[in-house]
Amino acid sequence: MDQPQASPWLRNYPGEVAPEAEIPDLAIGDLLLQAAAKYPANEALRFFGKRTTYKELLAAAQRMAAGLQAAGVGKGDRVAIMLPNCPQTVVSYFGVLLAGAVVVMTNPLYVERELEHQLKDSGAVAIVTLDMLYPRLARVRGDVPEEGPVPQLRKVIVTSIQDGLPFPKNLLYPFKQYRSGQQPNVPYGMDGVTRYASFLTKAPKLPSEVRIDPAEVALLQYTGGTTGVAKGVMLTHRSMLANAAQCAAWFYRMQEGKERFLAALPLFHVFGLTVIMNLSVFKAGSIVLLPRFEIATVLQTIRDEKPSIFPGAPTMYVALLNHPDVKKYDLSSIQVCISGSAPLPLEVQTQFERLSGGRLIEGYGLTEAAPVTHANPLWTKRKIGTIGLPLPGTQAKVVDMVTGEELPPGSIGELLIKGPQVMQGYWNKPEATAAALQDGWLRTGDLAQIDRDGFFTIVDRIKDIIIAGGFNIYPREVEEVLYEHPGVRDAAVIGVKDPYRGETVKAFIVLRKDVNVSSMQLDRWCRERLAVFKVPHLYEFRDELPMTMIGKVLRRKLQEEEERAASGNDGGGEAT
Repeated sequence: MDQPQASPWLRNYPGEVAPEAEIPDLAIGDLLLQAAAKYPANEALRFFGKRTTYKELLAAAQRMAAGLQAAGVGKGDRVAIMLPNCPQTVVSYFGVLLAGAVVVMTNPLYVERELEHQLKDSGAVAIVTLDMLYPRLARVRGDVPEEGPVPQLRKVIVTSIQDGLPFPKNLLYPFKQYRSGQQPNVPYGMDGVTRYASFLTKAPKLPSEVRIDPAEVALLQYTGGTTGVAKGVMLTHRSMLANAAQCAAWFYRMQEGKERFLAALPLFHVFGLTVIMNLSVFKAGSIVLLPRFEIATVLQTIRDEKPSIFPGAPTMYVALLNHPDVKKYDLSSIQVCISGSAPLPLEVQTQFERLSGGRLIEGYGLTEAAPVTHANPLWTKRKIGTIGLPLPGTQAKVVDMVTGEELPPGSIGELLIKGPQVMQGYWNKPEATAAALQDGWLRTGDLAQIDRDGFFTIVDRIKDIIIAGGFNIYPREVEEVLYEHPGVRDAAVIGVKDPYRGETVKAFIVLRKDVNVSSMQLDRWCRERLAVFKVPHLYEFRDELPMTMIGKVLRRKLQEEEERAASGNDGGGEAT
């Protein structure tokens, strides 16, 4: 793609980063083939003491691919993967792609309604899932699967955490399940249900060769459904490979075959999938897998496994900083952290860099762009509070929401993106695709501004703007001020109905442990730092805020709660 030479951000690119990223003309599965050919004995995966080399990972992925083909899965068929972070996730992901099929990453926390929608909408013919999740899937399939809501789902491959553990942990795991009452009854051998381990063992060693055009869809990644029914984003082999190549170019000090990635982000989310799984295999690195984010486990893992790259979400870094024993752990192996999914408070960035000695930068992306589009430079000039510069080969502009005209630096408008990482469109939704992709530009739905140096700042989601007394108020700006208060751990701001102003500002606050702060104190804090019309009129203190798996606060959930409370005449807040 031609990058306009007038793009101001190119002036602030590090000297080691070219305006365009070199994107190999390959399919995603080829990354594993190349890594295994070049570094067969290198560790690809680490999981609670078990080490898997690239040679072993490729062999398992090829057996998965061959088994799927033998089960009738053909090129272009969709295969769902509903697993936490474990070796089977990586094996299944590359196995599906090597078989020529399309991956459908599925959130293990989905309730039955969400799971049914995704399986029906994608037309998945097979799924790889965890034994503890099987009862939920069984209810979706119904008593007679071929007559249930997802009759095309013919093959169910069920694994257990036990399958990824080393000896003797794998032998002890069933006893742990039994004691905890988590031994699900899985009907192996019935209704197309197969045990993961035997599925791989019985499969041919090598799959039939499938010719894959990098322009073909590799992944259906469903959006969170925050604006209605979740949509399947069609990401091609090329778009995902492009984003891995762009990230690799940006992290130019990464050493091939030597980096270790901490997988605390879920791999079923596109952020973790790209910046951990794809990027690690692209650079022949090692992935340290954690099934879920537990603060003590993460700290111990960093100390013991010494990862060098730790992609995460702001809430992860906040949680680590607030752990009472954090200073007892050696975090010095961490060299690079890229934070996404939500705004990164300045205080969190400063404290984590001081603690680890590494670099923590804020980036930006969205599912429709595979997902990363912007990031701050790691080792050269960066601007705190911004999302940084567009990645190599990425164009970006801020436009008027009504006219679509490009706006000058400093103006607030909608952020538009164009680049090789942008999606092909939404699965079976041509109208939604046409609305999101216009003349090759992706409409992000985010309000942003660009400065004269080419650094972009996200102001807020268009749909989250609060209009109070005719003034536009951006929740993120108010949240930043609240985060600066030493007693505040988490904060979220929404607009609630107000008979006089139309809307007014309400803040939801989670305080740090053993700290007492009143709404009056927060009111004084905000009045010293914000125009009076931006200051919250209502505060509600909570033990926690509703969040996604990757730590993004669900303002929508808070909004729904407020609407329910209002309809029931329940004030639900503390006025200032």
